[in-house]
Amino acid sequence: MHPAPPPDLRQTMEMMETRRVIDVLDSVAQFSSPSDPYMPWDKLRHKKAPGDLTAEEWWLGVKFARRSMRRPLPFTTIGDEHFTYALPDEVLRLSDEITKRASGQIAAPEQITNSSTKNRYVISSLIEESITSSQLEGASTSRQVAKDMIRSGRAPRNRSEKMIVNNYNAMLFVSDHKDEDFTPELICELHRIVTDGTLDDPESAGRIQSNPDPDDRVRVYGRDDDVLHLPPPVDQLSARMRTLCVFANEANGGSEYIPPVVRALAIHFMVGYDHYFEDGNGRTARALFYWSMLKQGYWLTEYVTISRLLKKAPAQYVRSFVLTEQDEGDLTYFLIYHLNILRRALDDLATYLTRKTAELQETRQLLSKRGQFNHRQLALIESAIKNSSNEYTVQSHMQSHKISDQTARNDLTDLERRGLLDRSKAGRTFVWSPAANFEKTLTTAD
Repeated sequence: MHPAPPPDLRQTMEMMETRRVIDVLDSVAQFSSPSDPYMPWDKLRHKKAPGDLTAEEWWLGVKFARRSMRRPLPFTTIGDEHFTYALPDEVLRLSDEITKRASGQIAAPEQITNSSTKNRYVISSLIEESITSSQLEGASTSRQVAKDMIRSGRAPRNRSEKMIVNNYNAMLFVSDHKDEDFTPELICELHRIVTDGTLDDPESAGRIQSNPDPDDRVRVYGRDDDVLHLPPPVDQLSARMRTLCVFANEANGGSEYIPPVVRALAIHFMVGYDHYFEDGNGRTARALFYWSMLKQGYWLTEYVTISRLLKKAPAQYVRSFVLTEQDEGDLTYFLIYHLNILRRALDDLATYLTRKTAELQETRQLLSKRGQFNHRQLALIESAIKNSSNEYTVQSHMQSHKISDQTARNDLTDLERRGLLDRSKAGRTFVWSPAANFEKTLTTAD
């Protein structure tokens, strides 16, 4: 169910006597402060209003109080009003926490600061984000099949798998260009990578919408096929994208200070709102969010997965857009939702790394009689312990650890020599799998 749109403030005031309006505004000032929850009308209308106020009167006072906190953004709504945002305590607290954690101002886990192991965690994160971002847009392939496809280098078999491979390549593109300025050309190239081979009209990949017919504009539909959002006219999109690029590139030199994470989230929102492309805007928006975060020094963002959390409650993700559009372009609702998503993603990363550290220690103890293994071999053995049906190739080992062909081959043949892996052939490709007596061999000295 879509959130109820706020009442029209002008109509509310017209229905009230002048003295009542003054009394309401005076009284609400006592109940509205930056420390209060930043509730949308859809939530506030179900709460008990202060004193003898009606819900509509309370909303009127809250809106007037919020106007003093509003900060303009250089983007405009379809109605040519500026998007704004506020910095209530909730936003300040969350953005502060994320800045400290994602920019490495708090001690980062050793696994991702160690140059010999960090590539494994980056690749795992990029794969996870590419899968869940695609699933959020309708891809139906399972996570395990998708992971195996990416690690093995197997060609995608259908549109869903192609979406996932595209997203993975897009995340690699972002990682490679993270220190560069945003340009319309790079954004279009990113979109081309995201949508390659998945669109009804292949020519629209990497191309801003150009159909001038206002009756044939792209629309965003809800679950019940109702129109959730009508993007700006296509003849405005090129200029709006240039504005987006200027905004993204002002990260360190803009005239007005904007918290970096707010800037990245505003970019995410505007790509969804402007809808520059016929399809693939959501995946492009999330990739650009990552790009902005990395560009502004939030290096730990490369290891977190936001789409997995968005996918758990897609209706809430859509709701964060709708609330902003309903309430005079107030981006604060979108910020609060996504700042909480980011915090949870960082928590998940911390939990994951703690678990992986414990598993690695167990593996090392188990292998104490077997001599020395490098960190890549330990990771592979850990994987084989969890699932004895796993298979490994030179390509998959290369992809998992961002290493050369020869290094991957050396790792696998060494494990084969030690009796931990068996080698077979699938077509022209050598495949290694856990040996039949894998567990017994693990605990036996060389």
